[in-house]
Amino acid sequence: MKPLQRIFSTSLIMVLCLFVSIQLSAWLYASSETTKPNILLILADDLSWFDLGCYGSKDVRTPHIDKLAREGMTFTNAYTATAMCSPTRQQLYTGLFPVRSGAMSNHSSVKPGTKSMVHHLSGLGYQVSLSGKEHFGPPASFPFEKREGLQIPLGPEPFCLVLASRKPHDGWPDAKGYDPSKLTVPPYLVDNLETRRALARYFTEITQLDDDVGILMADLNAKGKAKNTVVIFTSEQGSAFYGAKWTCYDRGLKTAFIVKWPGQIKPGSKSDALIQYVDVVPTLVEIGGGNSNQVNTGRTGAPGGGDGFDGTSFLEVLRGERGKHNKYVYGVHTMQGAWIGGPYPIRSVRNKKYKYIWNLMHERMFVNFNNIGNRLKCWQSWLRDAETNTEAALIVKRWVKRPKVEFYDTQNDPYELINLAKDPEYAEIMKRMKKKLESWMAQQGDLGI
Repeated sequence: MKPLQRIFSTSLIMVLCLFVSIQLSAWLYASSETTKPNILLILADDLSWFDLGCYGSKDVRTPHIDKLAREGMTFTNAYTATAMCSPTRQQLYTGLFPVRSGAMSNHSSVKPGTKSMVHHLSGLGYQVSLSGKEHFGPPASFPFEKREGLQIPLGPEPFCLVLASRKPHDGWPDAKGYDPSKLTVPPYLVDNLETRRALARYFTEITQLDDDVGILMADLNAKGKAKNTVVIFTSEQGSAFYGAKWTCYDRGLKTAFIVKWPGQIKPGSKSDALIQYVDVVPTLVEIGGGNSNQVNTGRTGAPGGGDGFDGTSFLEVLRGERGKHNKYVYGVHTMQGAWIGGPYPIRSVRNKKYKYIWNLMHERMFVNFNNIGNRLKCWQSWLRDAETNTEAALIVKRWVKRPKVEFYDTQNDPYELINLAKDPEYAEIMKRMKKKLESWMAQQGDLGI
């Protein structure tokens, strides 16, 4: 072979080898991306589920979140077990109910040794990071890689990013783009100017949150990761308005929950399956290729024994292979740790139609920021109106003084305003649901008062 031919032949072989190497690397990377989808979990802060356009609000502008709903699956029966920030976030990240994990009261921490999604997903090859609000502890149980801002991670490693917003937690900005006089006031609030002004400020921050979601989704697309990323948006517990946060009503415990997963979830689909926050990490483990039934959570006392999750994966629901999940979901509340107010334990159990609420210390007055600190700047106006307005007086009384048992038909009474506890027609179903609640409390080691 002539020298020139030899050089050409050698160069051609090198080019071919380089091409094969590049293609092989691309294939291996694509294969890794296919088997390990990225996970983006967007968590709001004190956002009532019904204050989003995709959940029926006619007042609040949330175009980016609504777009997610059109592109993914919207859950109509998703719940947290607590309506306070710290215990809600810790159950979401651990897959454990508050009493079992130790994070029951607000500003509390899980018991030492408790593991979180960071441990479970890191073990499956994920880079697990968090940007935004923390409100959990101890650090060893939540060793997230810390991030700042609204940017999607780069690199070949599959990521799980939690964007924990601080919006729309109270401390709302001045109203912008919302006219208080044109808003719809829900029937559990006193309809006056002060309430309407507070709603306008709250809605303003929801729209700011929606803008942030838009920035995140644009960055996900710009970095070419949208097609292989599971995007979850959830609203946490209800807003700081009276009768939502710090309660076991649906206004507090029910949460918006939207999942987009290209190629796996049918766009624009809806599910009425009963899911709860403790089901989320088991589901993420299975999305990441793990077995949620073999996970060690660091806490004993799992349902059926062992150290597993309290929740179970609803991956089959996401893929449209199954329409049901839990038969019941549960609620637990204490005013301890909430800075203001004495102990006020509440427990609840719910199926798709009925809600049973047990106020264990019902003889006490319910006290918290709203009617002592007046953080929302409208409680005094409610007391003023209650002096001359029967409806306002009833709303105020409902907030501060509650019966031992409350029972609601949530399908016909979604705001839970008509207590059916003394109606003999519901005696048998109430008995069964109370038994379910007591059984769950016993399994969790919950002693009530």
